[in-house]
Amino acid sequence: MANSGRTRVTLACTECGDRNYTTTKNKKLHPERMEEMKYCPRLRRYTLHREVR
Repeated sequence: MANSGRTRVTLACTECGDRNYTTTKNKKLHPERMEEMKYCPRLRRYTLHREVR
């Protein structure tokens, strides 16, 4: 399962810059950067988190 095609990506808060979450995605199916609304513990609210490279 080491060559499953999925890569680990890090999600960072767009407002404070903290890198709070890691997840995986299939880069062949979704080459664009990932964006999700996630909870930011520093700001104590939901903010937009983007994939960093």
